[in-house]
Amino acid sequence: MINAFSKVMLKATDLKLSKYLFTDLSAGRKLALRFVAGETLEEAVAVAGELNERGMSVSLDHLGESVSDVGSARAARDDYLACLDEIAEFGLDSNVSVKLTQLGLSLDRELAIDAMRQIAGRAAEIGTTVTIDMEDSPYTDATLDIYELVQREYGNLGVAVQAYLYRTAADVSRIAPLGGHIRLCKGAYAEPDKIAMSRREHVNANFATLTQQLMDQHDAKPAIATHDDRLIDLTRTLVADRKSPFEFQMLYGIREQLQSELVRQGHPLRIYVPYGSEWYPYLTRRLAERPANTLFFMRALFGK
Repeated sequence: MINAFSKVMLKATDLKLSKYLFTDLSAGRKLALRFVAGETLEEAVAVAGELNERGMSVSLDHLGESVSDVGSARAARDDYLACLDEIAEFGLDSNVSVKLTQLGLSLDRELAIDAMRQIAGRAAEIGTTVTIDMEDSPYTDATLDIYELVQREYGNLGVAVQAYLYRTAADVSRIAPLGGHIRLCKGAYAEPDKIAMSRREHVNANFATLTQQLMDQHDAKPAIATHDDRLIDLTRTLVADRKSPFEFQMLYGIREQLQSELVRQGHPLRIYVPYGSEWYPYLTRRLAERPANTLFFMRALFGK
């Protein structure tokens, strides 16, 4: 869901001055820590433990995407295997979220598939799951293909789908019978108008339609990822009589009071907890989604 302001913020990902302001100045780091658990796995594990104590499940995401060499892809794979080891050691109620381009999809499809098999296998050993994040549209088909392949082999995967893409209803119909969890989010990449909705009201309407579609798919495990009050209320109505697994998902650092309220009401909630040094692209997408966060950054930058 990309308006004019969002397009400017996403363009900032490629600007050296903007990146300097975010990553090299304390204000940028201050803002990042609002949305990122820290730069190390140890910091992320500590945050995950605190969230578990508050009754919330977690999905740990080691930040990174679009690696440029095989060594970096293999290092990312190893980072996720280490993360799963920590989840097991500390008994965390957590899964992991991965991006296939971080595992080398843009370099070699088989490299990414092999990494996913290793991550899914280790997750299965410790009794948890893996969610494949959906990236921008050049990778949508490959992401769904790899999800389907590895899910059929291991049975413990999920995948994200984006409400602003016109194709998503058909994608849900395709993948729901696989029985994995499906994370429905709005979408946060700049996409051409011919494939993605740009008007907020259209995206929200499609999100509502897709939520109903997911609830009607009894093989699927819906994960409704939104901070929108109206969409949350709709979901609460739809799940009132649902017997199959379902959960809300929200981002770390956003609407924490609402997160606590949902837990108090007895709704299952999973918090998406990113960590690592590669937080700049993630942060700019959060600013694109919520322009009010930019005011927070500017005040921190200029000491206001």
